[in-house]
Amino acid sequence: MLFNIALAGIILLFIWAIFISIFFWQLYNHYNTLIGGSDEKKLKNILEDILKNQEVSKSNLAFLKTKYDKIEEDSLYHLQKIGLARFNPFKDTGGEQSFILALLDNRNTGILLTGLYSRSGTRWYAKRVVDGKGTEHALSEEEQKAVKSAIIVK
Repeated sequence: MLFNIALAGIILLFIWAIFISIFFWQLYNHYNTLIGGSDEKKLKNILEDILKNQEVSKSNLAFLKTKYDKIEEDSLYHLQKIGLARFNPFKDTGGEQSFILALLDNRNTGILLTGLYSRSGTRWYAKRVVDGKGTEHALSEEEQKAVKSAIIVK
């Protein structure tokens, strides 16, 4: 009986030794993978290289963030909203052949292009818009409609 207990203990120790050996073998292989299999390079040098690369990455990330912020700020001034209103300003012409095109940026600032069609020809007008309102000239009802449709589309 004592012999069976001793034999079971030895077998258990043997299995434990195999398990520990496998664990340390995997750990050793992982260590060699980290240092690149080079005996010359020490772990301290590898960690210093990683820290240097991290600092370079931080500075690159900060640079990219400032560039992104600048691009995002500039994009507020690009034309982003477009509104179109067709109408008939004269009783003697058929259909809604006249139109107003509103071209606005993110701050509702831009221009209105108006094309008035009549039997004698087409006349073109342009007005400046700031914050959705006319600056030099008041906006007509149709022009306000075009501006509102541009603002709603966004």
